[in-house]
Amino acid sequence: MATLRIPVSEQDNRQGNNSAPLVLVEYGDYQCPHCGKAYPVVKKLQEEFGENLRFVFRNFALTKIHPYAFLAAVSSEAAAKQNAFWEMHDWLFENQAHITPGNIKAFAESLNLNMDQFKQDQESETLKNKVEADFMGGMRSGVNATPSFFINGEKFEGPAVHITLRSVLKNILDQTGNL
Repeated sequence: MATLRIPVSEQDNRQGNNSAPLVLVEYGDYQCPHCGKAYPVVKKLQEEFGENLRFVFRNFALTKIHPYAFLAAVSSEAAAKQNAFWEMHDWLFENQAHITPGNIKAFAESLNLNMDQFKQDQESETLKNKVEADFMGGMRSGVNATPSFFINGEKFEGPAVHITLRSVLKNILDQTGNL
């Protein structure tokens, strides 16, 4: 079974309790339709599992088939520099059909981000390297499609549907006595 090769760290964009018994890591692409379908599933799992779940999103931009995937990933990281990663992340998934450079810029403006800083960060080699490092870490961990999920470090090999992910997460909680 494939395992997460790059441990979750402070460098990751994460939500939830840092000491949660469940850690769900997603490698995703903002233009991937399957990731778009998984997005509300993850939101529902976060709501259901609350403090028992920490969620981590890592970029896995499939640039050969999604022309704005890399720009979207770098833009989410640029927004993170101004504490707005999750707002950008959510907007990108909720507006997949409308991801363009102009629309990303307009959304960043609507968040009242410092636009000079945002543009500078979008062009930053540091953030481009972070997005590429996420991709390479995913490859090392056995990611071969998006979305790919890891639960407590082990690759989840099922469909990214609510009932399946919920069942696996609940079973782990039952085994650890946290439910």
